[in-house]
Amino acid sequence: MLGLLGFHDELEGRAGAPNGSVHDAVRAAGEPDEAALVGYLDAGHPLIDVTEGRSDVITGAAHRHSGGSSSLLTDGEWLWRLDLAHYVETHHLELPGAFLGHVRALAHRMPALDWADLAPRLDAALPLVGWTSAVPWPLTRGVREPEPSEVMTRAEFEAREAARARERPGPRRGRARKPRWA
Repeated sequence: MLGLLGFHDELEGRAGAPNGSVHDAVRAAGEPDEAALVGYLDAGHPLIDVTEGRSDVITGAAHRHSGGSSSLLTDGEWLWRLDLAHYVETHHLELPGAFLGHVRALAHRMPALDWADLAPRLDAALPLVGWTSAVPWPLTRGVREPEPSEVMTRAEFEAREAARARERPGPRRGRARKPRWA
């Protein structure tokens, strides 16, 4: 069975999610290697892409993983949501010691993924996170090497959002709004 990360009640929209309440996992400070942990989470092998958008459930703000936030990633041992990296870097979410030991033993490098080995463990894990009707993937994929992450950094996201805010036109002052029925 795969270890489960980031499946919190508020993120899953239901009580009793495998990782409990996200508010219970928030900490004042992160791990010393938090940036490397976030990079590892961002580099996970994509399993299921979801196209919904979601804001931070704690602050209500958009974040760099808002689009497709509940997409699923894995390293072959653990399964997590795409937006977990955001919550770790922003709210210093507590991660299980077994996961931290696993990532540190890999020197924060995403391992290659053997689909044939992963498939039965993934079949057991998906129903626990609400994916009872996911389309099966072919077992003929063989071994998949990690690919460079295409997720923008937090700094890139914040710079893009600041630029968008500057480009938005301000309110029209001094001109009355035209009535809708005219």
